[in-house]
Amino acid sequence: MKIGILETGKVNPDLVPDHGHYVPMFRTFLHRADATIEVEGWDIVDAGRIPASPRDADGWIITGSKFGVYDPLPWIEPLKTFLRATYAARVPMVGVCFGHQILAEAMGGRVVKSDRGWGAGVHEYRLEGEQPWAGGRTSLNAHAMHQDQVVEKPRDARVVASSEFCDYAGLAYGDRALSIQPHPEFDTAYEADIIRLRRGGDGIPDDVADRALKTLETGVDNQVFAEWIVAFFRTAHEKAASHKESA
Repeated sequence: MKIGILETGKVNPDLVPDHGHYVPMFRTFLHRADATIEVEGWDIVDAGRIPASPRDADGWIITGSKFGVYDPLPWIEPLKTFLRATYAARVPMVGVCFGHQILAEAMGGRVVKSDRGWGAGVHEYRLEGEQPWAGGRTSLNAHAMHQDQVVEKPRDARVVASSEFCDYAGLAYGDRALSIQPHPEFDTAYEADIIRLRRGGDGIPDDVADRALKTLETGVDNQVFAEWIVAFFRTAHEKAASHKESA
């Protein structure tokens, strides 16, 4: 199974030596649950590399980004068009942070820079409804790093996760798409470095950054998120293969 990574953001150059780039980061994340998954990156930001077809991969992940879905960038609308085409083609997608937001916008939702300010550090996400993959868990911890939020969900989306800070922290679109606001691909060291890099000035206020850094003492459930996302891709991939065989 090949998963395409739609790279809509870049790791800050100052952090690359210690943490690398997003495509390898997502490869490591997915391999937590299935080391056989093949990963290929599409550089959306610098190269404007929108895939030619939704079927260029068996599934897609849309990454986080420093940009907003409302920014007047030349790749925003083409990416939305590709996401709608991918949904219509029934090729599974997973959106993370900005990916969560742009998928919601592409499907008819609305995203704004929230008046709640910065969400950073470890947040607890309540799971909505029965989630068989969660092993009885009713909430999961993950790293947050965002100001923007989905404030109106698309009509066809159902809420699968929420938090005190973010009402629409996880959305599912049937068996075709899944998106989450937190960053389960981040490890604690990277989250800490981003908070330190962005604190002060026009970035994360000092008091918010201090609280966020303190929360990093709490463990995160990246392994469970990886198993969830890989199970989603695997189930969708098997359904597609079965459909082809019966056609």
